[in-house]
Amino acid sequence: MRIEARNLPSEKVTCSSCMACCCKLEVFLLTDTGVPARYIDIDEWGHSTMHRSDDGWCVALDRNTMLCTIYEQRPLVCREFEEGSDDCLAERAAGLT
Repeated sequence: MRIEARNLPSEKVTCSSCMACCCKLEVFLLTDTGVPARYIDIDEWGHSTMHRSDDGWCVALDRNTMLCTIYEQRPLVCREFEEGSDDCLAERAAGLT
């Protein structure tokens, strides 16, 4: 079976060129990576998540540079979300439509 990909970027995607689409995803804190407490929310079920601003962006994102301000302490989910991976490209495509 072949699935047609649409709206995928033609150039290589890097963290500095991707527009940080993944920074609008809900991020659960599954392990302790040292995320500062001011960036952590507790959801209605008692799970720790990354805090997001009113417009849905992760509060750890520097909106001027579109880079993570806590890169060395970023959550495991963010560490495993690889730039240019299929998941990255799909989120980017969805954000561009």
